[in-house]
Amino acid sequence: MKTTIEQKKTNLFIILAGIFITNAILAEMIGVKIFSLEKTLGLEAAQINLFTDFKLDFNLTAGALIWPIVFISTDIINEYFGKKGVRKVTFLAIGLIAYSFFILYMSTNIAPSDYWLKVNNIDANGQPFNIDYAFQRIFSQGQAIIVASLTAFLIGQLLDVYVFHAIRSSTGEKWLWLRATGSTLVSQLIDSFVVLFIAFYLLAGNNKWSIEQLLSIGIINYIYKFTTALLLTPLLYVAHHFIDNYLGEKISSEIIEDANTTGYQD
Repeated sequence: MKTTIEQKKTNLFIILAGIFITNAILAEMIGVKIFSLEKTLGLEAAQINLFTDFKLDFNLTAGALIWPIVFISTDIINEYFGKKGVRKVTFLAIGLIAYSFFILYMSTNIAPSDYWLKVNNIDANGQPFNIDYAFQRIFSQGQAIIVASLTAFLIGQLLDVYVFHAIRSSTGEKWLWLRATGSTLVSQLIDSFVVLFIAFYLLAGNNKWSIEQLLSIGIINYIYKFTTALLLTPLLYVAHHFIDNYLGEKISSEIIEDANTTGYQD
């Protein structure tokens, strides 16, 4: 019986870690694309005026589409495997994201094949097309953005863990929605501004943004994350239900209790 329980715990941790790491890496990779939330939903541009003379719309990175999955998986790992579990997958994800950026850097700097350039030299409209240039534009990200993104990710995750368990210490096992949503809202408030400050102010050289611009865009990003976190809260209970069925309610309760005392053990 003990072996079966340990196997189930291990399987659960691997699945949750896989979901967390996969979506964290994908969010970083597709984050180079900026999309219009209003146009996607068929709405008029928001045109929000915050601190600056220009008006802001909900133009977000494509990575924002799946970051909520990272938030949810963080909270579930927190619930069942505690601080140690979240720290393990966080540091592993950071290492793999850095590795992914390194491989992308190599792939954008190797010499393209003449054959590859030739067979892809015309676009859908019959216009000249340089596929190697397009490849580089899509997959090359500035070092400042990479450093900012990884730093913000680490700070956000560690803060999420702290707030999650601080709320749990005050409320006990009740109110999963409060500790999950509360930790996400606090951690992403910091994350939204850290990444912008490092990438577009601290390491931007002569191209640094103004403080007003940083605050404006940070607030727009946070409004989206805040709203998404609230809307996705029911998914936590859905995940909780399936995990409890998989482990059994008694074992599930024991694992959660252990996660909040000793954490996930090797």
